[in-house]
Amino acid sequence: MEIVYVYVKKRSEFGKQCNFSDRQAELNIDIPPNPELAKQFVERNPVDTGIQCSTSMSEHEANTERFEMETRGVNHIEGGWPKDVNPLELEQTIRFRKKVEKDENYINTIMQLGSVMEHCIKQNNAIDIYQEYFDDEDAVEVMEEAPSAKTINVFRDPQEIKRPATHISWHPDGNRKLAVAYSCLNFQRAPEGMSNESYIWDLENPNRPEIALKPSSPLVTLEYNPKDSHVLLAGCYNGQIACWDTRKGSLVAELSTIEFSHRDPVYGTIWLQSKTGTECFSASTDGQVMWWDVRKMTEPTEVVIMDITRNERLEHALGAISLEFESTLPTKFMVGTEQGIVISCNRKAKTSAEKIVCTFSGHHGPIYALQRNPFYPKNFLTVGDWTARIWSEDSRESSIMWTKYHMAYLTDGAWSPVRPAVFFTTKMDGTLDIWDFVFKQCDPALSLKVCDEALFCLRLQDNGCFIACGSQLGTTTLLEVSSGLCTLQRNEKNTVSSMFERETRREKILEARHREMRLKEKGKAEGKDDDLREGEPALNLEELVTKAEEEFFDVIFTELKKREAEAMKQKPKPLKQPSLETEEEVEGEEEGAEERDGEESPTLEGQP
Repeated sequence: MEIVYVYVKKRSEFGKQCNFSDRQAELNIDIPPNPELAKQFVERNPVDTGIQCSTSMSEHEANTERFEMETRGVNHIEGGWPKDVNPLELEQTIRFRKKVEKDENYINTIMQLGSVMEHCIKQNNAIDIYQEYFDDEDAVEVMEEAPSAKTINVFRDPQEIKRPATHISWHPDGNRKLAVAYSCLNFQRAPEGMSNESYIWDLENPNRPEIALKPSSPLVTLEYNPKDSHVLLAGCYNGQIACWDTRKGSLVAELSTIEFSHRDPVYGTIWLQSKTGTECFSASTDGQVMWWDVRKMTEPTEVVIMDITRNERLEHALGAISLEFESTLPTKFMVGTEQGIVISCNRKAKTSAEKIVCTFSGHHGPIYALQRNPFYPKNFLTVGDWTARIWSEDSRESSIMWTKYHMAYLTDGAWSPVRPAVFFTTKMDGTLDIWDFVFKQCDPALSLKVCDEALFCLRLQDNGCFIACGSQLGTTTLLEVSSGLCTLQRNEKNTVSSMFERETRREKILEARHREMRLKEKGKAEGKDDDLREGEPALNLEELVTKAEEEFFDVIFTELKKREAEAMKQKPKPLKQPSLETEEEVEGEEEGAEERDGEESPTLEGQP
């Protein structure tokens, strides 16, 4: 590395300036050769001389003129008046104006300037230079291109014993860095000698992490402070909450005490929107959500138990896996649990039981991701078991949209920050799915095989162009999506809004229908029970009468059919033309049979 020191010196400190001029050569002294001195020389033979086999170079330094800057104030007063005219005297100025207005040069000048000014005024009236021609076009029309993504960089865990990357956080200023938390979540199966360190990576240097964070327990979550990019919040595997200040080095700056911390690993940490920028809250599978102030981490400022029975009993609490807090809704926060239930909570409630507002149930396993839509906060995304679901706060019975059941387990998901219809999911088979439900609802718009091992987490940059995915072997892959997936489409907001409203309305109609059917079934069941308890003898008698009538009429109809069949068999076939007396006798017999049948019918119908 070349070391250069620049000397800066004023020209006045150099001394008198040298002035050179041309003149004829002058001989000041002439020393003739002395033969006696030549005799004193000793010849040296051979001669060893060192030669450098490189180009000779010289260094030259020059002082340039320094840039000097100073600030001066200017007092602007009315000017242009002659010396004999006082501008403060109104009469003198009026008199001078009248004198100038009578001058011919003044009149000619005004006439020339008047035509130019008239042209500018007419042009200004014809064309509005401040008009916004494309103010309605808030979206850029993107060329029709197939969705795609490409790998930009790969950040590998430098430790010999590889650990899963469990959480990723982007640097809030410029998104030039990535904070990655590494932890083995297999209970009591962590290999011996596994490191507890997590790292902050510079996007331009994937070979070596910029900073190594050294906690006492492996980090499960890691989040940058949006108001101070030097501060990071982390949740540890042993339940403690840690805070780092990168200006102070790799060691922990603040750490919560064990007796007031969580009892299980901390799976969720989020910074709150506050004036100081030091408030946060955390969640764990022990069923507690805790509020903290990083300036005093000895104990939490508030604790909420996730007991949906509202008895505030820790043994009945649901384990928290994911957290969601939207700054535009400062009184609300949401918790995703191990049991597949989303709990909506209110921060400003007076008691802990009142803080649990409602629940949303729809998953068969833990909810690993929970996030509100950045454009429509009433709608939120959940990722768990084999599906991703979109919910509306107005419909609590079921989700309004959902993906198909995949063959591989889903591990994480997130909305696009720039497009309301796009979200991303990761799976256990190492696949990243990009969904655009305006373009396609049944299948993902793009499915990309990122790596062979399972993907555990993902995080999007603020501009939506870059995605960071963490894998089971601690490899963080940085991908860039095509412009169509990170640029707002024309009328996309209106389309998504109408789609959410339509699906919410449909779910409300179905909920009302199901509720009505359940009430009817419940009413019928209760009515049957009451009848069985109160009128059991009458009910039995009615059944017996009905059964007797059915059996009686069955016997009668069977007998009639038998008689008709026998009469048809006994009727002789005519071999020749019968006589008149025979026909009359047959007709008389038939009429008699009909009269007998008519006499029997009233008796049958009148039987009790």
